[in-house]
Amino acid sequence: MSANETPASHRPPTAAHDSAFLRACRREPVPHTPVWFMRQAGRSLPEYRKVREGIGMLDSCMRPDLVTEITLQPVRRHGVDAAIYFSDIVVPLKAIGIDLDIKPGVGPVVERPVRTRADLARLRHLTPEDVSYVTEAIGLLTGELGATPLIGFAGAPFTLASYLVEGGPSRTYENAKAMMYGDPELWADLLDRLAAITAAFLKVQIEAGASAVQLFDSWAGALAPADYRRSVLPASAKVFEAVAGYGVPRIHFGVGTGELLGLMGEAGADVVGVDWRVPLDEAARRVGPGKALQGNLDPTVLFATREAVEDKTREVLAAAQGLDGHVFNLGHGVMPSTDPDALTRLVEYVHTRTAR
Repeated sequence: MSANETPASHRPPTAAHDSAFLRACRREPVPHTPVWFMRQAGRSLPEYRKVREGIGMLDSCMRPDLVTEITLQPVRRHGVDAAIYFSDIVVPLKAIGIDLDIKPGVGPVVERPVRTRADLARLRHLTPEDVSYVTEAIGLLTGELGATPLIGFAGAPFTLASYLVEGGPSRTYENAKAMMYGDPELWADLLDRLAAITAAFLKVQIEAGASAVQLFDSWAGALAPADYRRSVLPASAKVFEAVAGYGVPRIHFGVGTGELLGLMGEAGADVVGVDWRVPLDEAARRVGPGKALQGNLDPTVLFATREAVEDKTREVLAAAQGLDGHVFNLGHGVMPSTDPDALTRLVEYVHTRTAR
């Protein structure tokens, strides 16, 4: 089936179907609270730095052999309950011809920012052929992972739009917000275009064998709830709706989104990611029933003593006590200077502490 056709939700279960991670996402009983970490495959691992030596980030994302090795590294080392596909949120933009690069110490930089209606013409539709390396890499990964689920992911339309309009990372988003407030029709058309590209990218990953998908709206915390509802939620909802028929869990995550948790749940995710600023029991109240939650240990806790890490982990688990479904994660990504052994110990501690 191509990524543009209607998906079949009645495909036979995969080897990962009864994994603790997928069961938690479906709010089913689990043998232990499953654990994975955002940015678990990356700079905190010496084996990652070794295999990436001299290879640019975007080049790394387009080499199936390298993607496979990097994605598997934290599964081997930490014993996490899920792998996440190694890539970057700007990969689909690069694949359709946007002139951008990921600059060390800076992040994605767009050569010609999108500022006018004429610029929309550069955002053509994404086809599976544009990202054939993704299909190849996921085929290799699912063969290696067996019963361990693979999470596919993409950047949400708002975060991608912000990169495109700003031309790179921003703390104020003045250009993106100026378009959102000053030319709402152009803004809506931009997000619609990005929603279609994002949905196509997620479909490719699911078709190739991803067991779940996560939509990263990393910058959504910069928005007031009314602006999110009016100018962002509709595009995110289109992405989630586009992949609903596959029957795989859909996760929605943003940073600093405590005031948006209910709206992010409304967008259509099955699991809502929570950063460390809101306790999970309060997050559950804001999100409402019918959703699993993911999170939410502060990543900086891992720099503290082992006893402090365990104390804070118990706090997270206690706040999650009454939840229908809980996937343990950090409240944001693993920081580059994190001791990998601290992550390994954390996985073991959560598994042991929550064994049913």
